[in-house]
Amino acid sequence: MRRIGLIVTGVVGAIALTLAGSASATILEKGTFHDEFSERVRDFCVDDLTARLDTTVDGRFLVRSKGADQLAYYQEHVKVRQVITNVATGEFVTEVDTVLDKDHRVTNNGDGTLTITVLATGNGTLYGSNGKAIARNPGQVRFMFLVDHGGTPRNPSDDEFLEFLGTVKESTGRTDDFCEAIVAAIG
Repeated sequence: MRRIGLIVTGVVGAIALTLAGSASATILEKGTFHDEFSERVRDFCVDDLTARLDTTVDGRFLVRSKGADQLAYYQEHVKVRQVITNVATGEFVTEVDTVLDKDHRVTNNGDGTLTITVLATGNGTLYGSNGKAIARNPGQVRFMFLVDHGGTPRNPSDDEFLEFLGTVKESTGRTDDFCEAIVAAIG
């Protein structure tokens, strides 16, 4: 009797490990990034407004396989700080965006493509030169796009973007017009 119990326990344990292994997440890649750049933009938000945009981007990303098919899921946390200066007057505003983008669902379509639904959530705040908030855009959106997986649905390194499939869920929360606020502050 004891031997049958051990065999049953062993078989159940092996099945559990097999199922757990196929559904567990494996980290494929992770890292951090930092970038700084400046550019001049003519007709920024309105005609005849030339602005200098000084931008700093800091973030971290993670790519992991998960689910029964072990498809790759991407996520990134990004903080963007952008100083927007009217080059004619020197007046400026600062935009700070903190965003989490992550693959909410990845579907293998069986035809060499993947449909990826992305959840993007975060907060954008525009500050006047005095440091007070003058516009906000917190909330969340969901959108879908199609990629060619290059014959390797579990390896995103050879994926090729094919098409934006649209917005699944419109922005939630407050959505102030940043251009209107910028022009009022520095225009």
